[in-house]
Amino acid sequence: MRRPPAFRLSRPVGTEMSDPISDDSARPKQSEASTPRDPAKRRTLKKLAALGTLALLDVGALSSCGQKLLSPLAGERKVIILGLDGLDSGIVSRMMAEGSLPHMSRLRELGGFRALTSTVPPQSPAAWATPTTGQDPGQHGIHDFVHRDPETYELLPSTVRTAPPEWTIPVGPWRVPLTSSKVELQRRGRTFWDILGERGIPCQIYRMPSNFPPEDTGAKQLSGLGTPDFRGTNGVYSYYTEGPVPSAEAAREGRVQRVAVSGGRVRARLTGPPNSLHRDRPTLAVDFEVLVDRGHRVAKLVIQGQEILLREREWSGWVPVRFVLVPGTHSRGCICRFYLQEISPHFKLYVTPLNFDPVDPALPIDAPHGFARQLAERLGRFHTIGLPEDTKALAEGVLDDDEYLQQSASVMDEARRMYESALNEFQRGLLFYYFGTSDRNQHIFWRAWDPTHPAHDPALSRECAAAFEDCYRVSDELVGRALEAADSHTTLIVLSDDGFAPYYRKFHLNTWLAENGYLLPARFRREGPKPGLSVRWDQTTAYGVGLNGLYLNLKGREGQGTVAPEDRRAVARRLADQLLGARDPETGARIVKNVYFSDEIYSALLPDRAPDLIVGYARGYRCSSSSAGGSFAEATVEENREKWSGDHCIDRSVVPGILLATRPMRASHPALPDVTASVLAEFGLPASDDMSGKPIW
Repeated sequence: MRRPPAFRLSRPVGTEMSDPISDDSARPKQSEASTPRDPAKRRTLKKLAALGTLALLDVGALSSCGQKLLSPLAGERKVIILGLDGLDSGIVSRMMAEGSLPHMSRLRELGGFRALTSTVPPQSPAAWATPTTGQDPGQHGIHDFVHRDPETYELLPSTVRTAPPEWTIPVGPWRVPLTSSKVELQRRGRTFWDILGERGIPCQIYRMPSNFPPEDTGAKQLSGLGTPDFRGTNGVYSYYTEGPVPSAEAAREGRVQRVAVSGGRVRARLTGPPNSLHRDRPTLAVDFEVLVDRGHRVAKLVIQGQEILLREREWSGWVPVRFVLVPGTHSRGCICRFYLQEISPHFKLYVTPLNFDPVDPALPIDAPHGFARQLAERLGRFHTIGLPEDTKALAEGVLDDDEYLQQSASVMDEARRMYESALNEFQRGLLFYYFGTSDRNQHIFWRAWDPTHPAHDPALSRECAAAFEDCYRVSDELVGRALEAADSHTTLIVLSDDGFAPYYRKFHLNTWLAENGYLLPARFRREGPKPGLSVRWDQTTAYGVGLNGLYLNLKGREGQGTVAPEDRRAVARRLADQLLGARDPETGARIVKNVYFSDEIYSALLPDRAPDLIVGYARGYRCSSSSAGGSFAEATVEENREKWSGDHCIDRSVVPGILLATRPMRASHPALPDVTASVLAEFGLPASDDMSGKPIW
């Protein structure tokens, strides 16, 4: 195995960001024959495209590198917040003691270092929404990656809600929308940048999680974690091979397409989302072909008039693609990158998830409108999906560890260039920048770093263990860059939302509920497009949703509730006591460290959204992904041999984050809501009554 590039390396071959951007390059040419000759029909199709682009989805070269910082306005109070997802306080403490994190050590000397208490549960969507609003999950309403519709039990994205156009007119097979589709952020509460903006304080917010779509309140914003891909999912790659399918998971999900090399050519289709403008909702697709030269191990990819020459094991730059909504009319932009994995003996081609094109996004990924385009014109096109590192392709065997690290390195390279640009331009107000690669790479490479993990491979450890601690070393470099940008009037705050722990054992929560009489699975799993549990609801008392949430099947709230409101507390208490007593049948260890009652731990509740109980797992355990998605397993507990080997969706006492600042900290045990109060205090503003935090100074 070739040694993978370290997390810190610059972009690999074929990932140049400085692709030329113009209106012509972003819009594939169309022939005259594809455009209707009838003027009235052309007007109808244009209106259809203008009004219906949002209905497309089912769910809803840095030029300034090396320049000196612009001169700050003298005496202006400024705040820089650096969000480093998933940095663990214990690992940071150890590496600072070893001298491996000099910039964080310097920051500790300036203002201090604290373990930062996360939310219940310590999941990224819930945790990052808390310093955004100064509220706990019960108030801002984000508890997990998913929540459920209490009437139908359907699983839904937790941070965003989409709705099709309310009014349409049929025109043959088409549906002309008279109103726009709606894409609404589900996070409640006012953000700290809204409050600052009302006082005339400029704010720049780069990739804040749980902030899609961003609301235009004056701050410059680019959305982050929670932003879907062009198909409306968290990220669906495409893979074309004439060899065997890499894994059963990839085959089941339908992301792999079998192709054949015939006459030196491969003909294939790049699939998009369903066409919501057509009554039958057919899947949109773009034809492309690959000319294969096996002798020289190169290929030329041709798609919509664009030609991309790739060597074997080389990545392309960003390629803009448009789908035909109606004859002669294309969708707004999306982009992807191609990776020619193998020419011989089997042709293999990987394509990233379809990202919104920042030059012309189909959904609002920025605020004000046009901010993303300005960034792309200055820096080149970039990832816009909330989870840009393709951990799914790695987990399903499509990418190996080496290839994943190359892709991850390109994500980080883009982010660092944008970060440099933001620091170079920052003069006054507040700048927030979020980095998420540290989180994803710890999830993936804990197995390489931890010799006791069931998925540990000594050979892998020699090659990839460095990638784990590189998350911390590169983060330290980012801190150093922020320290360089800060002057005597600047407060620098560095935080992570939570820490990390090993994920040794999977706990199938819904299987445990079934075994203990709280849930009765249906005989056959319900098929269909809407995910959820297949359960006999008339004989179900409680069910799990997501990675930490546990709901009672409550009468008057759930569509087929069985638990009377007056019995709610007794049932919840009995369930919590049994969970706290649950033991691993193989090791005898406790599986659950704490069970929290939402009406006791949260300041307020959104009753249709908050779980009744939140399960805080013990170190080494986590709810299985299959249980979180509605499946059942034969065993209650099993060994985790997957590449996703580290996690933090457990009890928050086990995974505190970090907090460092240039100002001396008074608080000995700060929590995430305290960050919000501290930011407002830096500008002389009090926290509002619905915020629970206090300034840390």
